[in-house]
Amino acid sequence: MVEITPRVDIAFKKIFGIEENKDLLISLINSIVSKDDQVIDVTLLNPYNLKNFANDKLSILDIKAKGHTGKHYNIEIQISDEADYDKRALYYWAKLYIDQLKTGGKFSSLNKTIGIHILNFTSIPEEEKYHNVFRLLEEESKLHYFKDIELHTIELSKFEERNLLNKVNDVHQLLPKIKTALDKWATFLTRYDLLQSTQLLNELKDSNLEKALDVLEYMNFTQMERDAYEDHLKWLRIEASSLDKAKAESRAEGKAEGKVEVAKTMLSKNRSIDEISELTGLSAEEIVKLKLSNGEYLSDSKKAPAVYSDN
Repeated sequence: MVEITPRVDIAFKKIFGIEENKDLLISLINSIVSKDDQVIDVTLLNPYNLKNFANDKLSILDIKAKGHTGKHYNIEIQISDEADYDKRALYYWAKLYIDQLKTGGKFSSLNKTIGIHILNFTSIPEEEKYHNVFRLLEEESKLHYFKDIELHTIELSKFEERNLLNKVNDVHQLLPKIKTALDKWATFLTRYDLLQSTQLLNELKDSNLEKALDVLEYMNFTQMERDAYEDHLKWLRIEASSLDKAKAESRAEGKAEGKVEVAKTMLSKNRSIDEISELTGLSAEEIVKLKLSNGEYLSDSKKAPAVYSDN
């Protein structure tokens, strides 16, 4: 039997998107949003339902909830880095916002809507933080006038990389890395394997975290749910493999570019081709091509050994 991971959206929604686990959803929301947007109760607008993915195993299983103050929340965990993710995030925010307005309703009935996107990939490389908050502000004065729109991105890959979670193999090593309530939930989503509800250290004691671990441990899937889960898990593994491959290629390209830059510097200082080749590992032919590409010509004294032969 495949071990269930909460990072797959079907499992995520079965943990946080059902009526009996609303306390877990409330805890997750409150770990992300500001003090003004905290909730003490929520109404699930689209509770977990097998029919949600019976016909489309790769559909997006988001969680829509309404807080006790009327504010709306859209929470989803995104498995793969699909094209135009940013536009899709705005679309789902806008849809939840406008769906509040019933026929004949007044604009005054619209409430603040908050999108929470938990991502299994890095979407915003320009920011080091794994949790980023986006609001509409006036460009110069930073006036926060349009207050109904807010989007949160939580990039689990950044959380893992920043804390070197792939190298952690003991729960005690997690303690220095968990400083906030959101850190706890991010750890649950990434290294749940090290968190056992019956063995949680005092520093990690949290009734919601313990319950989430129990729900995950004893989660039962129907055959249809398991088929859909394994399809989604396959996507997650493919994306992870593709990411590792891209990183390896990037490192290789960077290393190659570094060699070229060193060779260019040495050429500018009239170092011999043999010396450059020995230091950089580039072949004599590659160095000759590099020199010629810079518009330079080799003098007889600096010519590389022949690399072509006449047939």
